[in-house]
Amino acid sequence: MKCVQCGYMEDKVIDSRMAREGTCIRRRRECLRCGYRYTTYEQLERTELRVVKRGNAHESLNREKILKSMLKACEKRPVSMERLDSATDEIIAELHRDHQREVPTAVIGMKVMEKLQGIDSVAYVRYASVYRQYKDIDEFIEQLRNTQRKRAIDPLQRKLSLG
Repeated sequence: MKCVQCGYMEDKVIDSRMAREGTCIRRRRECLRCGYRYTTYEQLERTELRVVKRGNAHESLNREKILKSMLKACEKRPVSMERLDSATDEIIAELHRDHQREVPTAVIGMKVMEKLQGIDSVAYVRYASVYRQYKDIDEFIEQLRNTQRKRAIDPLQRKLSLG
């Protein structure tokens, strides 16, 4: 690995450990020339998933786009970056598990909404309002009511399953 400080090509690994719930290996390295320490991540390279967009255009699945859309929905909300990173990794893993080569954008949008619904209801409604492109306020209000109903039912289901 090339040192980011001096460009020397030899280093030693000081520490290795699992990261991102076992999907990645984090390595601490030290340059043998200048002694600079840095971190690298090693992860499994999967076959590339292609996203089928609405106009039937295709592009590579982009983790950063998924994360960026979730960050936008969670703006000024009490949601940690770690939680969003983890949710993004879960979405990508589910997409790879459920699809061989291509995945429609609609599937990605639904998975993001599912994750956001479990993370933060305000972020979920924000994302849904953009993703579903509500045509009028009544559609938006109906979505809010459905979200409220679901939140009211969830605690009852938990009590019943524990009792």
